Amino acid sequence: MTTPVDRLAALLAEHADVERQLADPAVHADAARARALGRRYAELGRVAAAAAARDSAAADLAAGRQLAAEEPAFAEEVPALEEAERAAAERLREVLAPRDPEDGSDVILEVKAGEGGEESALFAGDVLRMYLRWAERTGWRTEVLSSTDSDLGGYKDVAVAVKRRPGDDGPDGPWARLKFEGGVHRVQRVPVTESAGRIHTSAVGVLVVPEVEDAGEVEISPADLRIDVFRSSGPGGQSVNTTDSAVRITHLPTGTVVSCQNEKSQLQNREQAMRILRARLRAAQVEAAEASASAARRSQVRTVDRSERIRTYNYPENRISDHRTGYKSYNLDQVLAGDLDPVVQSCVDADLAARLADAGA
Repeated sequence: MTTPVDRLAALLAEHADVERQLADPAVHADAARARALGRRYAELGRVAAAAAARDSAAADLAAGRQLAAEEPAFAEEVPALEEAERAAAERLREVLAPRDPEDGSDVILEVKAGEGGEESALFAGDVLRMYLRWAERTGWRTEVLSSTDSDLGGYKDVAVAVKRRPGDDGPDGPWARLKFEGGVHRVQRVPVTESAGRIHTSAVGVLVVPEVEDAGEVEISPADLRIDVFRSSGPGGQSVNTTDSAVRITHLPTGTVVSCQNEKSQLQNREQAMRILRARLRAAQVEAAEASASAARRSQVRTVDRSERIRTYNYPENRISDHRTGYKSYNLDQVLAGDLDPVVQSCVDADLAARLADAGA
């Protein structure tokens, strides 16, 4: 059985090895490899920094105790040094907890209207805007890959790529936080379609999957695809609704269907659809291969039933509640404006606690 000491030694050795590789100019001739190594180095750098801080705090404590033994006047400094050493040791324990290997990935986020008809589609538009505003605050880039509008201005479904800032090679990408958003989001409010002023409950489904950087990571045989083209519907400008530019791709072995119609070019729509398909297929492969997949990933529902909710947005009370962590606050208006960090942080903290518990088991 691997002990924490063994795991730390292995990670520090890997950190030194990756550092040596990045110092080799030949490595940077392969941009994809250099980018992957850079992200791994940043991730391992958290461990190296935490280990160095722990060692420094332990050395300070040892020196403080020695001075206190020789000169009692120094004894009053020892409790603060002990607390600093405990905090550094706990930080090291946190960074040593096994991490999701996809945490550095960009994502494809899909929002789908569910139970509630037009009101659900309108709320899907509100949820999309919430994520776009949060992404802007965080510094992520977004790109709408596909969307199907509803009659009243919402979305029946919409898929968005969320990417880290250019040049950001840190250990955490959008997946590290957006992975907690997968599931059913329930809304309670008076719909614009309600003339009697009654509060209705409806729901939208959110699915988040890591985007596949290298198309070669997911093998898709052309023989396994059925590709249909059709005329786009809804707004889109000149030529979008007059040519067969929309594309529907069906992956026959799994029955996965992806449609894209946002672009004027059939080729562009096909490329967007393939991006979404590759991400969905790899996520399915990971889930099938790892029976012990993370609770966050397993919690992402495939249906949009109100009973399988992860979060409730209550407009009359201006309240948002996360049913997995017990988080509750009365600033729904701010959350919908993009202030999602406190809500998601409750999920990040719960996930860390679970990983620390698993590591100690």
